[in-house]
Amino acid sequence: MLKRIDAFLNTTTMYRLVLYYLVALLGAAFVLGFFGIVPFDPTMLAFSTLLITAVCRMTNAAFARVFETETNVESAYITAGILALIVTPVAATNAAGVGFIVFASVWAIASKFIFAIGKKHIFNPAAFGVALAAIVINQSATWWAAGSATLLPITIVGGLLIVRKLQRFDLVASFAVAALGTVVLTAPASNFASPLVQTLLHSSFFFLAFVMLTEPLTMPGSRLPRIIYGAIVGVLFVPTVHVGSLFFTPELALIVGNVFSYLASPKGRFTLTLSSVERVGTDMYDFVFLPDRPLSFRPGQYLEWTLGHAFPDNRGNRRYFTIASSPTEKELHLGVKFYEPASTFKRALARMKAGDTLSASHLAGDFVLPKDPSEKLAFIAGGIGITPFRSMVQYLVDTRDRRSAVLLYANKTADDIAYKEVFDRAEREIGLKTVHVLSGEAAPPPGMQSGRIDAARIAREVPDYRERLFFISGPHTMVDSFARTLREMGVPRRNIKTDFFPGFA
Repeated sequence: MLKRIDAFLNTTTMYRLVLYYLVALLGAAFVLGFFGIVPFDPTMLAFSTLLITAVCRMTNAAFARVFETETNVESAYITAGILALIVTPVAATNAAGVGFIVFASVWAIASKFIFAIGKKHIFNPAAFGVALAAIVINQSATWWAAGSATLLPITIVGGLLIVRKLQRFDLVASFAVAALGTVVLTAPASNFASPLVQTLLHSSFFFLAFVMLTEPLTMPGSRLPRIIYGAIVGVLFVPTVHVGSLFFTPELALIVGNVFSYLASPKGRFTLTLSSVERVGTDMYDFVFLPDRPLSFRPGQYLEWTLGHAFPDNRGNRRYFTIASSPTEKELHLGVKFYEPASTFKRALARMKAGDTLSASHLAGDFVLPKDPSEKLAFIAGGIGITPFRSMVQYLVDTRDRRSAVLLYANKTADDIAYKEVFDRAEREIGLKTVHVLSGEAAPPPGMQSGRIDAARIAREVPDYRERLFFISGPHTMVDSFARTLREMGVPRRNIKTDFFPGFA
């Protein structure tokens, strides 16, 4: 079962998964409402959902045209789905209710364009829309479906799939500990069980944590700030928490957390102009881009890349890719492996010509070189998983950093080896030891080895492996397999770092 779930998650982008989740909740609410199991008229729900979706879609298109920016249509639908689940459904004859829906929907989408710095929006759109509506027109979100005990099983199961996809259990855990801890601390000592039950069964606790808190563009990309962000929102989420006469709501708690996230995170969205494309291995290409302004990052971090194209498939028009270049280089390198059948995103990428542009944002990732130069390193890469190591090794070469490092690089054939010239240069200039292991060649070229990377090979090529910090990058199954092998060899879990970004592509 877990293998089927992982296969589904690996072939679905995070945005499409969230969209499926929201549709499932709305569909369940509609069916249950039809049978009277939830106290909402399915006709009103259908009308409200269609109205919210239409307003969000049109507002998104209008602002994208005015601001001349590339957008992801899916994000407008996701915002619409969230709003439909937190704003009470209304009838078409309810003028005040319709006005509230239109106001919240317009401002939710507008916030992504108006309240953006460096082309990166600051606030969770749905949270901003309903918070502003509460202030301006004195109508508030009820979080009717998000806090429904009847829909809770779907909320939890689907939400856990999202968190599994994103690997943001640390964020959700910090939110949960802070929120539930605050509930206990602020409840009467004689009866804290009742507020806990109310929070878990009849509030937006799970929906907020799984869906809105984890929005990639408004949460920190690094682990410690992410944990602090979750704790801030968790504390302020509790309805008894207040500042003077201001009592916090879920949307206000999230907005305060978004402000912290912005202050603690890298800023801005970048426009990248394609300079050149070079084949670096079998079906592997290096795309070289010139950013519209300098980008500061650490070797091994990743970006979310957005490439608008017609009729995107179910993976959408956004991808997370590691930056293959070093911070010492002016260009941004993107290493991509093309598989058949290729996604619409990759087909659009392959059609790009010099001078074409795409956008990138959400710089994040903790898969980076340690600051201590005395730390011994070991890199294990498979296929296109070499990209973060290209970034790290190029940085070590450019800064003349001769720290002890070994690279074990697995491929099928010698033609599959990407960025070989970078690692050859590093071997000459800073003493990097590179071991090429080829599984598809019984008689490999000189200096290369046949077979697979296993415990025996690791022990032979890295005899002091218990003293090293291991970095593993490649397909999920490969990464998990090597991490397990290293633990069985006695390498402490804290000395094993694995490359991850949402929606491995």
